[in-house]
Amino acid sequence: MRREISLNRTVLLLYLLVILIVIWSSPAKSGEQQQTRKWNPTRVPSSATFVGDQACLECHESKVTSQRQTSMGMAMESVSESKILSSNPVMTFRIGNYKYEILRKAQQSFYQVSNGTDTITLPILYGFGQGKAGQTYVMQHEGDYYESFVSFYNDIKGLDFTIGMPRTAPASLKEALGRRLSRMDTLRCFNCHSTGSVSGGQLQLDKLVPGIRCEACHGPGGAHIAAGKAGQPGAHLIFNPGRLTADELSQDFCASCHRGNEEFSLLRSMEINNVRFQPYRIFKSKCYSDDRRISCTACHDPHEDPKHDAAAYDAKCLACHRSSGQSQQAAIKTEIKPTDPSCRVGTRNCSSCHMPKIEPTGAHFKFTDHNIRIVRQNEVYQN
Repeated sequence: MRREISLNRTVLLLYLLVILIVIWSSPAKSGEQQQTRKWNPTRVPSSATFVGDQACLECHESKVTSQRQTSMGMAMESVSESKILSSNPVMTFRIGNYKYEILRKAQQSFYQVSNGTDTITLPILYGFGQGKAGQTYVMQHEGDYYESFVSFYNDIKGLDFTIGMPRTAPASLKEALGRRLSRMDTLRCFNCHSTGSVSGGQLQLDKLVPGIRCEACHGPGGAHIAAGKAGQPGAHLIFNPGRLTADELSQDFCASCHRGNEEFSLLRSMEINNVRFQPYRIFKSKCYSDDRRISCTACHDPHEDPKHDAAAYDAKCLACHRSSGQSQQAAIKTEIKPTDPSCRVGTRNCSSCHMPKIEPTGAHFKFTDHNIRIVRQNEVYQN
């Protein structure tokens, strides 16, 4: 009997040992693999090592090439390579007694503000934004980072108040520089406009790659690339946002930079300016509440720039909003009549009616409001 009990204990211990070995050797426990399975663009661990999107070209050439040219891929520009700064060597703006100048000298640009008596001149570190709408600048003064008080706007080909800045004369020369960024603001700005600049909650400008590139969204690619070159399966070694649920993708992943409901109070206080933050706006939509298949990537491929032709999105809308029994292809090809449930007013270009373009004061750009709705005449913007 004792021998039988001892044997059973031995078998049990061996069984438990096997389970522990399996758990310890599981991919979910190895450093980089665990990181990429639960990747978040704004919470990059200190152990993350990026290899650069040049390494991704070998297998994903078309995606890498097109993504580099998107608004995300060019979300930040180095001063030396900035087309806006090089094409506009002298830009000026005046408010009250304050004169602003952005001056180009060789490969560097300088941000200068004067009150008529004193002047502060700072080298511009980076341009935030590719300039489709505009470009804002970041400088450093007395150990702090500052967001420029004025920005370049493509619509007017010149300077005006940065969105969110008070549209009045500053109270002091230092205040005239712009908004002093807190440590968290600084990390967020660089994290959401560049790749590799923030890890472990620390700013590392020596590792910065301007713009959002492959590894910013997919996580470190070293192990994935090594597996591919060795002819081994590597899909589990890289993060694929496409595997997330619609809620996880929009509310947790994309909204980590594009902003969503987690910042409800802040975004609500921005009034009409929050039209710029697509996840926050789409969460208000009845479409989103009724059909959780709706996510950012349901309409947008992050490897390509958003399409500007409203008709390009009709297929997305008609996938749900079409006559009973009518195929999606037929709904697109057939002229929509006023009696058709898919459109009560007999028009196309769904988004042009249900997602109107709105221009916040001083933005010099119309943003598509992602709060999908029936727009009423003379309606008041609901923030």
